[in-house]
Amino acid sequence: MIRFYTAGESHNKAISVFLDGIPAGLKISEQKIKNELLRRKRGYGRGSRQSFEEDRIEIISGIRYSETIGSPICILVHNKDYREKDFLGEEFSEPLLNPRPGHADLTGVLKFLRNDLKDISERSSARETVGRVVAGAVCKQFLENFSIIIGSFVVKVNNIKFESNYITSNKKILLKYFNLAEKSTVRFPDKTKEKKIIRIIDKTKEKKDTLGGEFVVFAINVPIGLGSHTQWCDKLNAKILYYLSSIPAVKSVEIGLGEKYSCFFGSQVHDEIFYLPNKGFYRKTNNAGGIEGGISNGEPIILKCTMKPIPTLYNPLKSVNIKTKKSNKAEIIRSDIFVVPSGSIIAESMLAICLANEFRIKFGGDSLKEIKQNYNNYLKEIKNL
Repeated sequence: MIRFYTAGESHNKAISVFLDGIPAGLKISEQKIKNELLRRKRGYGRGSRQSFEEDRIEIISGIRYSETIGSPICILVHNKDYREKDFLGEEFSEPLLNPRPGHADLTGVLKFLRNDLKDISERSSARETVGRVVAGAVCKQFLENFSIIIGSFVVKVNNIKFESNYITSNKKILLKYFNLAEKSTVRFPDKTKEKKIIRIIDKTKEKKDTLGGEFVVFAINVPIGLGSHTQWCDKLNAKILYYLSSIPAVKSVEIGLGEKYSCFFGSQVHDEIFYLPNKGFYRKTNNAGGIEGGISNGEPIILKCTMKPIPTLYNPLKSVNIKTKKSNKAEIIRSDIFVVPSGSIIAESMLAICLANEFRIKFGGDSLKEIKQNYNNYLKEIKNL
């Protein structure tokens, strides 16, 4: 079983990630980890921090000579914007007292009985997600051994939608949209609408406001049989939603057709089953998003996530000072305007971690070699049914 945890604060020395359960014998490319961190930083509408933060990584354990050895992996991502006075100074720094609506500020100080919002905001900051991206980069490299590709693209910003159908069983179409998104500064697959999105972001910035949106994250070449129907807690759809909904600002996750299921009859939306000797069982449509009965069905896994606007506004909303209990404006903290493109990269990482864990559960093994053997034997058994 693969477990991962992150530690660290936004302006402390580093964000660390602890990743346990990665099998021995997996070749690890540091450059691929750095590339994923760079993808997370990109995107029109990000704040000034992204321009100077280096995301320098340091591998502490679990990898020797660029290969996993089966023991826990620990990796640090050093924060260039380390504020020592906020953590180790001889005198306490000025506290933050006016919580931001929509943020963890108020709920956090009440839960942990603190009197400074920094105790909450430093950890609940989106900076924590660099640890998730590092863990996801390792898991992506594991999944590459089984030809599994994970990607994402933005499909809605304000009133601008990506109109093409992406709920599909066609892998080439999903990869086409993904490749177009990789070339877009807002990760939107339709180049003709990119300038409109940028104008909306610019207008939002002028108003000192923030902007949300929707993105799709997918995985192709996932084998039949990950997850289980036998217990509620083993269903693949439940696990994926758990991982994705943990991403800051994600407020909903849909699988396949999602809420649109309510608009149709069953005869119109359930994916009919076909069979070919050289292909096995397959579907021509993929409204289920690659999961049926809590189990992967071999079609692409497709999910859509909705992100709310970032809670930190440069024209802040009304709040209440936690010390004086008097009305005040919420704190203004350096932040982003639009983070949906970055959210999609974080979602790729979370999906990769979830699917890698399901591989360990399904195929066992302490080494990559053993897992591959079990995987190949399983595929042979499916063909013989």
